[in-house]
Amino acid sequence: MNEEELYRRWVRRVETLEREGIIKSIEVREAFLKVPRYKFTPPESRDWAHVDEPLPIPAGQTISAPHMVAIMLELAELKPGMNVLEVGTGSGWNAALIYELVRTDVYTIERIPELVEFARKNLERAGYSGRIHVIHGDGTKGFPPKAPYDRIIVTAGAPRIPRPLIEQLKVGGKLLIPVGSYHLWQELLEVIKIDERGKTKVINHGGVAFVPLVGEHGW
Repeated sequence: MNEEELYRRWVRRVETLEREGIIKSIEVREAFLKVPRYKFTPPESRDWAHVDEPLPIPAGQTISAPHMVAIMLELAELKPGMNVLEVGTGSGWNAALIYELVRTDVYTIERIPELVEFARKNLERAGYSGRIHVIHGDGTKGFPPKAPYDRIIVTAGAPRIPRPLIEQLKVGGKLLIPVGSYHLWQELLEVIKIDERGKTKVINHGGVAFVPLVGEHGW
């Protein structure tokens, strides 16, 4: 399938997400149109990038379904200038969308070396070199050198909320994280930091399915 047809199908997917009320804001819509998912999938999956389901990427991982990414970005309420950490880089697609919403450097951490390289190459081809920083490490520990963060977005399912991520949030900052079982069933939690002692308000946004978050404070 040629680039023109890939993009035409992607636009139809974005329009469908809007009609379904999943994409709610102009900002998220524009980010989705600027950063189509097919630019971040392996070559064998490009023709299916517009389909609203997860697709395989290297190391047995997945690139999330468009509706799930849109839901998390809408809940994050990202604004220009926000300091954002993503945990679980995967393909790099979500990091690119985050950048388009905050328009400043984005930090994203990935534990699997193969995916670090996959994401870096995708982001370089898409024109994000020097703006999105892919770090190889244990995302459950966060990334203290650039803390505190306005937002932390976790794209894998944890058994519990990792304490380091709360500690690295600004007061008033927000963590989005799937929490639940190892086997692809969790609940999407919106965790708002209330005070410097780490008190939080937690809002449950219902069932989701993500690959497990592996690390010292994960599985």
